[in-house]
Amino acid sequence: MNYQETTIWMFNQLPMYQHQGASAYKKDLINIQLLIKHLDNPHQNLKFIHVAGTNGKGSTSHMLASILKEAGYKVGLYTSPHLRDYRERIKIISPESSEEISEDFVCEFIESNKSFFESNAISFFEMSVGLAYAYFAKEKVDIAIIEVGMGGRLDATNIITPLVSVITNIGFDHTQFLGNTLGAIAAEKAGIIKANIPVVIGEYTTETKNVFLVKANENDTEIYFASDLIQENPASDLIGDYQIHNKKTVLQTIRVLNTQSDFKISPDNINSGLLNVVKNTKLMGRWQQLADKPKTICDTAHNKNGLEIVLNQIQKEKFNQLHLVLGVVNDKDLNEILPLFPKNAIYYFCKPNLPRGLEATILQSKASDFDLKGNTFDSVSKAYAAAKNSAQEDDFIYLGGSTFVVAEILS
Repeated sequence: MNYQETTIWMFNQLPMYQHQGASAYKKDLINIQLLIKHLDNPHQNLKFIHVAGTNGKGSTSHMLASILKEAGYKVGLYTSPHLRDYRERIKIISPESSEEISEDFVCEFIESNKSFFESNAISFFEMSVGLAYAYFAKEKVDIAIIEVGMGGRLDATNIITPLVSVITNIGFDHTQFLGNTLGAIAAEKAGIIKANIPVVIGEYTTETKNVFLVKANENDTEIYFASDLIQENPASDLIGDYQIHNKKTVLQTIRVLNTQSDFKISPDNINSGLLNVVKNTKLMGRWQQLADKPKTICDTAHNKNGLEIVLNQIQKEKFNQLHLVLGVVNDKDLNEILPLFPKNAIYYFCKPNLPRGLEATILQSKASDFDLKGNTFDSVSKAYAAAKNSAQEDDFIYLGGSTFVVAEILS
């Protein structure tokens, strides 16, 4: 199979949470342990940073990779989901270049292990994790930064022993799997905390802090609350308001690396890394500006905590009329997120192009209950085209509600 055929097989033949929802969720680590043994345990000779959390995992992981690149290290970076091409999930960020995994390696990996995947019902996410670990081992990276897919305790990435574990924050997302209280969700995320491995917590509440303290104590590990320990807010090319918290998490993680490992990262490496995240790692979709007149921003924020910050940042902008291209997936709690949106905006409701996408007419109907008015469109691109056609130069266009809305715009 060529690359296109290979990825089509991966997406269509195997359960994948981002497309199917609940049917792709695995309730144990048996399959990934079976797979990683089949692959001769490529993770065992790698050094890792493990990053969990409700929001900010991707930005935090990319910032860390950029800083480590500036410090001269070869970094493996595993994140999800992708926006345009599957290969965005697995990258090598080195002083020389930033490269996605090659099409050939993906094809060869799938072809070589396809019968094993099929006979053992290996999921899309499990095979992706195995692929990343195998690739990073082959490339002999100095360190690999691994973003958790969902939760932590039962996530397929959670078979590693990292140098430091990171939990960015806790909010309400994937509650059907992780629990419907912040304490329950925090307990799932805290499942990445390992014995004697330091853990950095980005943001916390009274409820979640106690969960983290108990778990750290059980594992006899040092715990660092970045929001209490870090006062600096260095400049970065990631300019979303929410990046303030992510930067504190990153700075504390670098402190831990510097004091508890052989890695040496200077203040200059940190400053340069934060200023060149997009250049160094090709990160997309974080308060990303698509046009100037009218100013047009897309962002992957998709749950209450993330959207609240982004919508507040929009209100700080100067504009005449706000145009909102909005699409969501069908398991989103609309009663939780729709009250956040401004009533004085013009809405362009659309359905992300995947099975889990919520029909635009349903979104429109539910939005009208909250006095949010607008038309429906057959696709994200048509909704965006209509917004551009309607907006004046001094207006503001925002595209979001789902990672997959942003993915279609950037494709």
